Amino acid sequence: MTFRKTYILKLYVAGNTPNSMRALKTLRDILESEFRGVYALKVIDVLKNPQLAEEDKILATPTLAKILPPPVRRIIGDLSDRDRVLIGLDLLYEELSEEDFNLDIDDLEAGGEVSPHESS
Repeated sequence: MTFRKTYILKLYVAGNTPNSMRALKTLRDILESEFRGVYALKVIDVLKNPQLAEEDKILATPTLAKILPPPVRRIIGDLSDRDRVLIGLDLLYEELSEEDFNLDIDDLEAGGEVSPHESS
């Protein structure tokens, strides 16, 4: 049996402003395409529930908070940068290619150290 991570997310918005609505739409699109139902999303309107924003130390809206899995992460803004959102949610990692390291196997076998981006 394969266990998948369940994501617990909170999106803090300030009413129905254009930025809040854009953040919600973008987030829903990402959740439907990337999470496929393995998430719980709570949308919190800080104008209606200012105490929740204060308790969670939310200073700007819209703010997306990833509560689970750890670590807790926050992304501030309308979430229009999809890659930034995916990286913030730990769903996208920058891939490093072999060329990024320019490794010389002979140096490694001889016990030498080769650091990333060092040319031979």
